[in-house]
Amino acid sequence: MRLSIVTSAVVAALVGFGSTIAIIIAAAQAVGANEAQTSSWVAALCLAMAATSGFLSVRYRIPVITAWSTPGAALIAASAGISIHAAVGAFLLAGALIVLAALIKPFGRAIERIPTSIAAAMLAGVLLQFVIGVFQSAQGAPGLVLPLVAIFLVVRLFNPALAVLAVLFVGLGIAFGGGMAQPLTSTLSLSSLTFIAPAFELTALIGLGLPLFLVTMASQNLPGFAVLKASGYQPPSRPILAVTGLASMVTALFGAHTSNLAAISAAICTGPDTHPDPEKRWMVGPFYALSYLVFAAFSAALIGLIAALPPELIKTVAGLALLGAFAGALGSALSEGAKVFPAVITLAVTASGLSLLGIGSAFWGLVAGLVTLGLDALAVRLRKHA
Repeated sequence: MRLSIVTSAVVAALVGFGSTIAIIIAAAQAVGANEAQTSSWVAALCLAMAATSGFLSVRYRIPVITAWSTPGAALIAASAGISIHAAVGAFLLAGALIVLAALIKPFGRAIERIPTSIAAAMLAGVLLQFVIGVFQSAQGAPGLVLPLVAIFLVVRLFNPALAVLAVLFVGLGIAFGGGMAQPLTSTLSLSSLTFIAPAFELTALIGLGLPLFLVTMASQNLPGFAVLKASGYQPPSRPILAVTGLASMVTALFGAHTSNLAAISAAICTGPDTHPDPEKRWMVGPFYALSYLVFAAFSAALIGLIAALPPELIKTVAGLALLGAFAGALGSALSEGAKVFPAVITLAVTASGLSLLGIGSAFWGLVAGLVTLGLDALAVRLRKHA
């Protein structure tokens, strides 16, 4: 047992929670969640992180670090016209699809056959408005936003994982020290879970549930498996998907969206800095779980802190937290020469906010990209036979 086990777990939890909690708040606001439902959402997510990471790490003796779907939260935050009850129904569907991907091999393979460039372009289209939001906020509050962008750019040169956390803490200091924040209204009372009855609306299931599943698999679980493999582990993919999918279904009833493998915070816990012996790094899992139990207990107070902050700060933290994900998604979308045009179509439709038949733009972006890709393939075949 080494102190680095504990510090790696705590830092990973702080990075995962602190750098993306603003996106969760934005997602909850987008679907009309009230204060109790938002607190329940965050608490349930934290409990899911604690349960899945602790169980999987101890069971398989590898450092399995889980997280909530940050791109998924961005997708929810970009949605419109969906109630919290319909959102819960969509969360249940996404969790069930993750379980099916674990249990049914042909289903999992069908999802894997969706071209990476198309899935990445859909994600980039979702994230684009959040990245742009940073600089739109700078127009209204340049004295707050521009120094934070500068801090982000400098800190990431030395430690990219801590860059957003530095922005958050400095932003808190500027907001409260400069009188930009509202008075705190929450206390340190323990959080509680609130049951939210699901509503299964077809438009929400197709427009939110299906894209949420695809984004979670493509941008969270697949990179998460890659991080573990790069560290020399052979992760049991099907049990991990089954456990996180089941956890997602249970916590959905309390407002939480999907749980999945972590990528950035996982990298903090899977390398030699955590422990020189790879066979002992699994011990980081229980300490990571304990950190999230603390977050779960005081989620209401943490949300109250976020609510007191100026909206420009929230948009800046969220946009900078998603900047790396946007860059990665955009790079993947444009990496395959033959699929660049379909990927651009996907990105454009998704970013447009198009809504048809009550179904959001993420789904239509995916459809547009796949149709364009199919037409390109058909044209190539016709030329060969001409």
